[in-house]
Amino acid sequence: MKENNTYKRLYISCILLVLFVLTGCQSNSNKQVKLGQQYKDGKLTLPLNVRHPQLGIPVNISDYIIQISKIKSTSPSLYRKNEHIYKAIDAWINRSLGADEFNKVGLNSYEMAGQDGFGNVHLTGYYTPVIKARHTPSAEFKYPIYKMPLATKGRLPNREQIYNGALNGKGLELAYSNSLMDNFIMEVQGSAFIDFEDGSPLVFFCYGGKNGHGYSSIGRLLVEQGEIEKENMSIQAIKDWAKNKSEKQLKALFIQNRSFVFFKPQYNAEVKGAAAVPLIANAAVASDKSLIPIGSVVLVDVPLLDNDGQYRGRRETRLMVALDVGGAIKGQHFDLYLGIGEKPGKLAGYYNHYGRAWVIKP
Repeated sequence: MKENNTYKRLYISCILLVLFVLTGCQSNSNKQVKLGQQYKDGKLTLPLNVRHPQLGIPVNISDYIIQISKIKSTSPSLYRKNEHIYKAIDAWINRSLGADEFNKVGLNSYEMAGQDGFGNVHLTGYYTPVIKARHTPSAEFKYPIYKMPLATKGRLPNREQIYNGALNGKGLELAYSNSLMDNFIMEVQGSAFIDFEDGSPLVFFCYGGKNGHGYSSIGRLLVEQGEIEKENMSIQAIKDWAKNKSEKQLKALFIQNRSFVFFKPQYNAEVKGAAAVPLIANAAVASDKSLIPIGSVVLVDVPLLDNDGQYRGRRETRLMVALDVGGAIKGQHFDLYLGIGEKPGKLAGYYNHYGRAWVIKP
């Protein structure tokens, strides 16, 4: 599961990293406000710096407690490794202490330096889609979702060849959706819940492999082709661009990314991260484990976005656990797990912002 999720995180993180390169790092104040980059003084000299956060009580204490219980029940070894921290934070919660009082339970708070050395940690978001599908193809539900082909000599076909039927007749079709765009976003996210709309439970389709061809970001391609302005680029912008495009136009874009992802169904499954622990929305993050090890507890000052994706100054404090990784989640960067379905998906499409973060440990 760890290997599966690593590829999953790699895919979404590659796209989000490109979006960051295209839209981040602006120095003017309007861009800083738009991205939630509020902190401009107080240079931090180390990757992690002992500083007491001047923040409110986390709003997601109940979600955090559920997340820790998931660690305890599904990964006893990870729980034991961090048990002293988890129990100390339990005491901090039970004593109703403030965000600057972790020292009263034997812990300290280490502020992350951020990507600019002023505490601005890059925040992106990811989610698990829910996709409508059928077991057999129809005029509407005609876009196959494939399982991984058995090992073969030579390379698997690229995306264009697959779209042209290279895998047809091989018994690899798991389901058929009614949206080529949904299938592509499912590949980017690395997994999805499939709703066959027949009264049966949703089926979790997790990462099952890839074809081995090189990956290209469609976000970068759309900017280069003048379809979307750099400052407006997001996954949501890509979805909006696709709404009025024909199947031919979508395929012409998608085939420029030769890489293709396959899936495998899991029944009665929960969404899990690299630690093989079920993820609780707004209580789990993906991190660079060389800086923030799996199982670490972090306090994050998160900028809140409106339904249109705009940041207008509202923020909240969340207590979260690092339970996932990603190929492009490096250094001072967290990918926030936002949940399942359309609403978290829309929010994840907008997130490319900054916030402060503290690692809570002895």
